[in-house]
Amino acid sequence: MIRVFDRYVPARTVLELVTDFMVLLGSAILSGGTLIALGRRFDPDLVVLQDTLLPAVIFAAVMLLLYVTFGAYQRDRVNSLRMLLLCALLATMVSVGPLFFVYFKLFFPHRYALRFLGFAYVYQFLGMAFIRQPLLGTYGDRVKTRKVLVIGCGPEAAAVASDLDTQLQGAYRVVGFVPSGHEVEPVGTLSAPVFGKSTQLDSLVAEHGVDDIVVCVREQRGGALPLRQLLDCRILGVPVHSLPAFSERIKGEVPLDSLKASWLIYSNGFDQGLMRTAIKRTFDLLVASILLLLAWPVMLLTALAIRIEDRGPVIFRQERIGRVGRPFQVLKFRSMRTDAEKDGVARWAQANDDRITRVGRFIRKTRIDELPQLFNVLRGDMSLVGPRPERPSFVEQLTAEIPFYAIRHSVKPGVTGWAQVRYSYGASLAESRRKLQFDLYYVKNHSLLLDLQIIMETVRVVVFGEGAR
Repeated sequence: MIRVFDRYVPARTVLELVTDFMVLLGSAILSGGTLIALGRRFDPDLVVLQDTLLPAVIFAAVMLLLYVTFGAYQRDRVNSLRMLLLCALLATMVSVGPLFFVYFKLFFPHRYALRFLGFAYVYQFLGMAFIRQPLLGTYGDRVKTRKVLVIGCGPEAAAVASDLDTQLQGAYRVVGFVPSGHEVEPVGTLSAPVFGKSTQLDSLVAEHGVDDIVVCVREQRGGALPLRQLLDCRILGVPVHSLPAFSERIKGEVPLDSLKASWLIYSNGFDQGLMRTAIKRTFDLLVASILLLLAWPVMLLTALAIRIEDRGPVIFRQERIGRVGRPFQVLKFRSMRTDAEKDGVARWAQANDDRITRVGRFIRKTRIDELPQLFNVLRGDMSLVGPRPERPSFVEQLTAEIPFYAIRHSVKPGVTGWAQVRYSYGASLAESRRKLQFDLYYVKNHSLLLDLQIIMETVRVVVFGEGAR
């Protein structure tokens, strides 16, 4: 893992980003060279294309940003040529108009701008299929894998090993488990050897080249942990992580089952300073205003469609809980029948909910129903990015049944959020509990960089229709 600002990025992802940038840059440079070669033969005026480096850099940067936006580097899509080419196709469709305008205005005669892009796009697909994919398939797995020693052999330890195997392919490998003082035998089947309790940790570290130690023991009092040995390993330079800290680092969530108030109190994060608040508010106002200017035709058509379908109200207002528990009226395009809750009982939306109208099903799937919340952002009730606001009755229930639930109200709720791009729709107590783990990560680590990442990933969620009900 490589630390970028406050985020940890797998080394393989960095390798993919660098490789793709070079392939895209080479595609654009080769496109310029092709036009120059053709021009010398058929059109001497093409001497103006001699300087193609800056256009090539712009092409590579824009396309790489769109690759990230469309999820080409999600961990579950590693080595998927089909998904990579799909992201390249989407990036091509989105970028052709803006790039043509930039090239025509700044670099090339109008009759050559589109030719330059055409060749660059063709070389892009060829480079991804015949250079990038075989290259990373051959050498990508040689990127250094960090070896992890897990203290504990219970359910938490097994879950960590499973997460490392399935979500971070090749970034980490568990070399073994060391039972705690309170554990008699392993729980279930573990994916690596279980060492004896008497084994010295420093010997295991030296023998297996351990890079990280993760403590997955819920009850740590009464001699459960070999504290002196852990201290010796830490002094030798081997990082020792608690389960919440390690999950935060590799999964982008804070596990509730092993979470203690003391860890939240003493750990870094929860930046609520004046500068951060001012930057976030400025960012919200700027981006929300731009989105409203771009989206007003879609919003107008949506309002007409809702009105035509059943003659009911277009905008749906509903009380939600905002920052520090203050209620506010959230705005949405109405997607359900007007009698959806005629008995006055709040209900979560379910898959294939029969209360949803035909227009409502489409606008929920595409997230168009959320667009009026941009007015909530301008008004200051919400932010662009943050935990999704819940209804008062749900908040009361979830606060009583889920520990630390109220922490999510320490920041403004958002139109989109970390939980929305990392997890599906939450429509039960268990799903809300899992979503809270992502919300806690965001509240603890929110920054402008993380907000930008969430907004880009939201585009992917909308394009692929992930998680909507």
